[in-house]
Amino acid sequence: MNIHEYQAKDLLRQYGIPVPLGRVVFSPKESLKAAQALLGESGGERLVVKAQIHAGGRGKAGGVKLVKDAAAAQQAVKQIYGKTLVTRQTGSDGKKVQRLLIEAGIEIARELYLAMLTDRESGRVEVMASTEGGVEIEEVAAATPGKIIRFKIDPALGLMPYQARRLAFGLGLKQEAYERFIKVVTRLSVLYSQEDCLLVEINPLVVTEDNRIVALDVKLSLDDNAAFRHPRWADLFDPLEENSVEIEAKKHDLNYVQLKGDIGCLVNGAGLAMATMDIIKHFGGEPANFLDVGGGASTEAVTEAFKIILQSPEVKGILVNIFGGIMRCDVIASGIIQATEKLGLKVPLVVRIEGTNAPLGREILRESGLAIVPAATMAEGARKIVELVGKRI
Repeated sequence: MNIHEYQAKDLLRQYGIPVPLGRVVFSPKESLKAAQALLGESGGERLVVKAQIHAGGRGKAGGVKLVKDAAAAQQAVKQIYGKTLVTRQTGSDGKKVQRLLIEAGIEIARELYLAMLTDRESGRVEVMASTEGGVEIEEVAAATPGKIIRFKIDPALGLMPYQARRLAFGLGLKQEAYERFIKVVTRLSVLYSQEDCLLVEINPLVVTEDNRIVALDVKLSLDDNAAFRHPRWADLFDPLEENSVEIEAKKHDLNYVQLKGDIGCLVNGAGLAMATMDIIKHFGGEPANFLDVGGGASTEAVTEAFKIILQSPEVKGILVNIFGGIMRCDVIASGIIQATEKLGLKVPLVVRIEGTNAPLGREILRESGLAIVPAATMAEGARKIVELVGKRI
């Protein structure tokens, strides 16, 4: 689960990691009073207005503005609010700005990069840092990989003091900044573990003129699988930043991710769903979604799955690929027939079912009288749906 920058900074603040003073606003009307209060609180002369969307590259898209006073901050909010920002991370559709963060400006002496992320291959948290703060880390990795310091944290030991010192030394920090950085990176490692994070990226992490260390911009992602341990995460969720179809799928306990292809996939089991998408690609097709109905889906769940797949106007055919273990193939067959009749399915449908009660399930499909194309194997099913979709284009 991704959260907004201002929410991430609230978390950092709770763990004693310095962040700029800021106020979030949800409309231009609130901005003048918020900016005036912030100037009084900070004693500064400059403010930064930042669009709050779940994507990086906001500055290049016109979503970040440096202003000199409260009136200018209000004007900047008016310019950005309601605007659709298109960045490399949003895709061509972009994201509409519906909340903004107004922050006190600070005097920057140096910009650094600091991140922690979960490395799936090693099963450990990896720490990355660079002196090239303010630049996208992909650019740094491509142009000057030697400027990236990286190491992994032993889960049994946590971040060791010598690792924090080595990092501070590698970034060229001295005296007060050196000691303060060690505190920041140590506290960040505690936050990462206790808050069940998948990614915390601070870019830039700045050194101020008076040697303070401040997290100027933060991107933070939380592990959905740990949501049961964190009831307060519900307050961090912003449905306006999520795909509405994916939200609907969650209501029915369906694991769904929308993609850009034209072949809908209805599968049980995450591994089988991934393999199904791969084999569709192998035969020259493009999957329109990842959809795992789970191991014990009911007829109603199958019907909802079809509805969700068909919400995408790009879908020109559907492949059902079911291996019945806990799930019975006759139940799936009944669900397919019910969904097809209820929704008036107009796109080609190929069904491959195998496992518990598979012969009965196939018989139910055959006797339905519906235009359902059977497949004996996963490869045959993928080949058939690719051919049928190709004929419709």
